[in-house]
Amino acid sequence: MDEGASDRGQRVTPLELFFDLVFVFAITQVTGFLADDPTWGGLLRGMLLLGALWWAWATYAWLTNTLNPEEGGVRIAMFGAMGAMLLVSLAVPRAFGTDGVIFGVAYLTVRTLHIALYAVAGKGDRDLLGAVLRFVPTAVLAPTLLVIAGLVDGTAQLTLWGTALMIDYLGALVGRSRGWRVSPEHFVERHGLVMIIALGESIVAIGIGAAGLPLDAGLIGAALLGMAVAAALWWSYFDWVTFVSQARLAEVSGRERAALARDVYSYLHLPMVAGIVLFALGVKTTLADVESSLPTIPAIGMFAGVALYLLGHVATRLRIGGGLGHGRPIATILLLALLPLAGQVPALVALGLVALVCSALIAYEALRYPYARAWIRSRRGAFTFEEAARVAPTRGRPGRRRA
Repeated sequence: MDEGASDRGQRVTPLELFFDLVFVFAITQVTGFLADDPTWGGLLRGMLLLGALWWAWATYAWLTNTLNPEEGGVRIAMFGAMGAMLLVSLAVPRAFGTDGVIFGVAYLTVRTLHIALYAVAGKGDRDLLGAVLRFVPTAVLAPTLLVIAGLVDGTAQLTLWGTALMIDYLGALVGRSRGWRVSPEHFVERHGLVMIIALGESIVAIGIGAAGLPLDAGLIGAALLGMAVAAALWWSYFDWVTFVSQARLAEVSGRERAALARDVYSYLHLPMVAGIVLFALGVKTTLADVESSLPTIPAIGMFAGVALYLLGHVATRLRIGGGLGHGRPIATILLLALLPLAGQVPALVALGLVALVCSALIAYEALRYPYARAWIRSRRGAFTFEEAARVAPTRGRPGRRRA
């Protein structure tokens, strides 16, 4: 089957955006979960929750990239998946306690509806249907383990969660991406929108953290610094990275395109989203008391969270063949090096240090590659990766090669 023939409409539909609203709530619940249990155990459980929620969302991003979710019975099934996902989100705070079984059953329902809808999408497409059938065992087994995890506790429960996520994430490697279809423009736009949703969580965290507190100089400063970091994270993704990634995805096809989409978006976007959630935890804690130093876990969220986000960018650049780069690896290392200071200085100062590193990174890229950025942005993904590689390293005019 021709690759282009499988491409569905090139724009994200209103129903997909509506579906994503439930994911917004789920991310907010994870941040709240971490804030209520800022311990190493809480951090581990929070990341397990985020890993499960992200994979559920990612599978539907692949689904709606293949078929129109607003047509006929598919729309009703999507509403059903949204209802189940809402129950999953509501169960997040006690997913490792009294609501564990509810979380597992609702999650299994979300994943089962996904498989059923993908089977519909695969009708008449033997290769796609084969890919879906290869995906079924892991897509059913992993959520089933989460149902069982709701019946136990302690180490056994964490082991089941870890095993379930390992099965899910490694299960996507079965078949080496043969048969899957990807429409680059829609896929990139869908993931860009979910990144905005995740960044919105950091803004929500500012609002929740400031609720009921006097609007004094410290609170105002913390809110603005938090916004500055969020803006820098947005800039680092949408200024040029998203266009280069789309161009790379568009110039390959078949199995190679599917594998690239899986690695860059389904895998490497998870650390980006996790980093934003962890940063939101740090900001929320900072606003509660700007003068005291941050506790260990919120401090890790503040510095290591942003470092994890940037590390996702570095790994993405390597995966698409763009090399290691300079600014983002250095910023990642610098944030991790500054982490020990978080427990020694007021939380407001710690947030200021993160904002300083992020702002310096953006300024470095903007001043060092002004023409390359303008060239990439003006073409909005309509270029070859080779053309971008020739332009990106330059300081001068577009087209000038690396010395």
